[in-house]
Amino acid sequence: MSRAQTALPEVTVTPPPAAAAKPRPKPLKRTARTRSGPAAAHQTGAAQQIGQTASGGGAPATAAAQQLAAKTSALDATRRSIMTRVGTNVSDLGQATIAALPQGDDAPMDKVLLRTPGISQDSAASGSLHLRNEHANVQYRINGILLPDGVSGFGQVLDTGFVGDIAVIDGALPAQFGLHTSGIVDITTKSGAFDGGGAVSIYGGSQGTITPSLEYGGTVGNTQYFFSSRYFGSNEGIENPTPSQNAIHDHTDQGNFFGYVSSLVGDGARLSIMSGMDDGAYQIPNNPGQAPAFSVPGIGSFSSSQINENQFEQNYFTLGALQQTVGNLDYQISAYSRYSSLNFTPDTVGDLIFNGVASTVERTSFLNGLQADAAYHINDAHTLRFGFSGSGEEASASNSSVVFPMDSSGNVDGSPFATPTDSSSKTGWLLGAYVQDEWRVTNKVTINAGLRFDQMYEYIDANQLSPRLSVTYTPFEDTTFHAGYAREFTPPEMALSAPTNLAEYAGTTQQPSVNLDSAVQPERSNKFDVGVDQKFGRSLTMGLDAYYKSATDLLDDGQFGAANTLTAFNYAKGWNEGVEGKFKYQFGDFEAYGNVALGHEWAKDFVSNQFLIDAATYQYVANNAIPTDHSQLWTGSAGASYLLMGTRVSADMIFGSGLRAGFANSQSAPAYAQVNLGLSHAFKWSPGYKPLTVRFDVVNLLDSSYVIRDGSGIGVFAPQYGPRRGFFVGLSQAL
Repeated sequence: MSRAQTALPEVTVTPPPAAAAKPRPKPLKRTARTRSGPAAAHQTGAAQQIGQTASGGGAPATAAAQQLAAKTSALDATRRSIMTRVGTNVSDLGQATIAALPQGDDAPMDKVLLRTPGISQDSAASGSLHLRNEHANVQYRINGILLPDGVSGFGQVLDTGFVGDIAVIDGALPAQFGLHTSGIVDITTKSGAFDGGGAVSIYGGSQGTITPSLEYGGTVGNTQYFFSSRYFGSNEGIENPTPSQNAIHDHTDQGNFFGYVSSLVGDGARLSIMSGMDDGAYQIPNNPGQAPAFSVPGIGSFSSSQINENQFEQNYFTLGALQQTVGNLDYQISAYSRYSSLNFTPDTVGDLIFNGVASTVERTSFLNGLQADAAYHINDAHTLRFGFSGSGEEASASNSSVVFPMDSSGNVDGSPFATPTDSSSKTGWLLGAYVQDEWRVTNKVTINAGLRFDQMYEYIDANQLSPRLSVTYTPFEDTTFHAGYAREFTPPEMALSAPTNLAEYAGTTQQPSVNLDSAVQPERSNKFDVGVDQKFGRSLTMGLDAYYKSATDLLDDGQFGAANTLTAFNYAKGWNEGVEGKFKYQFGDFEAYGNVALGHEWAKDFVSNQFLIDAATYQYVANNAIPTDHSQLWTGSAGASYLLMGTRVSADMIFGSGLRAGFANSQSAPAYAQVNLGLSHAFKWSPGYKPLTVRFDVVNLLDSSYVIRDGSGIGVFAPQYGPRRGFFVGLSQAL
C-alpha cells in the first residue's frame, strides 16, 4: 500500500562531483559549524525543506522542531561527507520515487533494487538479486553502519517501509569500503523530525497475500524516533517450481520490525540506536510429476506433490552510533550485533525416494563488531579520511542426514539406513583499517587515493593490502567523468564455508564423485571502472559506466541439495566485464527512468569444496572457462509515473535475457519481461483529518510465464518461475 502522502520529506543530497564543480571558496577556518563542498550543499538543500510537514507543504513546524531539523540536517550532511562517494558510480532511489512505484513501499526490498542499473533478478534460494553479475558480494549499510551477513535463504530482513533513501554505489570503491565490494546498498532511514505521525495500512490480493503494517515517527525534545512493523502472509512464499498459477505447498508467514531512535547529546553530538528483526516460516514448494529415484521398504507409490519440507529463519540486528564534530574532525563510531539462524526440516520418506538423502540442516551465526570512520579537513583542498572495523563471529553448521548404503558397485545394498552427522563450529575474526586522501587539485579535478588492509582469522587465515585510486573530472557544471582502480579482498561468508567431513558419507548415496574438499579461500581481485554523468537542464540526467574485473579464487555460492541453503566454493580464476546506461527524467509531476546493462562473468577451475561438483563438470571446467550460473548478458528496467489531482498512475518493467543453464552453464534460460501497473489516490476527508490512500496494483500485467531457473546449471537444484499475474489492493490511513 502506498504511504506516499504520509511519508516524511526526502532530503536531496548533492553528490560530491557536483559540489566539486562549484568555484572553490576562499580558505576557511573550519569549525564544527563551518562547511564547504558536499556537506554544505547537502545542508542548503535540506534547509529548504525545514518548516514543512510530511504531508507535503502543510503547516509550518514549530520553532523548536525547525531548530532540531536544522541540526539534524547538518549532522546528516556531515555523515555523508564522512562516507564519501567520490569517484564512484551512484544510483539513488528517494522515498518519493519508491512510493511512486507499483506496490510502493509494500514492494520487497529486492524488488525495489531491481529498478537500479546492473541489478538482475534471481530466485530467493540463490540470493534474490545480483549486482553486475556477481554472486552474494553486495554490502548493506544503514546510516553508514555496516550490516553484517547472516545465514538466510529467503528472509527480507530489511523492510522497505523504513527507507528514506537508497543509494546503490558501485565501481572502483574508495578504501573505506571493504569486504563485499561489487556494490554498496546505502540506506538512509526515515526521520521523525519533520512530522509527528505515521500510517496504519493493510495490503493484499492474489495468492492469499495479506500484509498489515504500522509505522509511526515523532519528536520528543531533542529526540527523534521512528518504527515500522509488518506481517506478511502468502501462499507463494518462494518461487513456484512450475509455470502454473498456484504453487503447491508454498505458504509463508513472516513478521518484520524496525525501530530507530536518534537524540542530540552533549556539544553537537548525536547518538542513534537502530534495531530490527525478521522471523519467517516457509513451506518448500513441490514439483509434481517427478520420477522416484529410490524405493523405501514398506512404502508404495509416493507423489512428489505430497512432500512436506519446511524452512524456518530468524534474523535480529542492533546498531548503535555516536556521531560528532570536533574542530576540523568529523567522526562516527558504531557498534553492531546480529544473530541469524536457519533450520531446514526434510520429509524423510519423500526426500529419500526422490533424492536419496534426507537432511536436517541447521546454521547459526552470532556476530558483534565495531566500526569507526572519520574525516579530517586539513584545508580547502585536502580531506583525510581514515577508520577501522573489527568483528567477531561464532558460526555453526550442522547436517544430520538419512541416506542409503551402497555396495562396491555403486548400487543400494539393502542394508539399514545410514545416518551420518556432519557438524562444525568456529569463532572467527575480521579486521580492517584504511586511510585515504581526497585532493581537490583544481575546481574541476579531484583525486581520491587510499590504502586498505584486511585480515581474516576464520577457517583459514589470510590478509591483503589493497590500494585504491580514483579521478573525478568536471569540465562543465553538468558534466562529470570518473575513473578508478581498486584492489579488493573479499572473505567468504563464514557460515557458508564450513568444512565437510567427506568420510561420513563414504559408501552411501551421498558419496561424492569428486573426493576433494579444499578449504574456501578469500577472493582477490583487480577492478577498473570509468563512467560519465550528464545533466540536460533541470529535468534529464543520463549516465554511462563501464567496468572490468579480474579475480583469483573467485567466490561463488550454490544450492547443492534439497535444503534451501547455499554453500560457498571458489573458481581459480574469474573475469567480469560490462557496460551500463541509465537515464532519469522529471518534469513537474511526471517522472520516468530507464536502465540497461550488458555484461558477463566467466570462471575456470574449481579449487575448493570440489566434492559439490559432479565428475564430468569438474573435468570440463578444469580445462575450459565457463559463464558463472548467475551471469546474464542483458538486464534492463524502466518505469514512469504521473500524479494528477491526488491520483498517481505508474508503470514499470524488468527485462532479462536469462540466467545460465545446462551442462557447465553452457546454455541460458529464455529471455523474459515483466510489466507492472499501479494506481493510487489520496482521499482528503476534511482539514481536520489526514488522508486515506487507496491503491490498486497489477503485478505481471501480461501474465508472462517465465522461468528464472530451469533446475540445471552449477549449484542449481530446482526450477523457479517468476510470479504469474496478480491483483493487489491496499488501504493506508495517515495518523
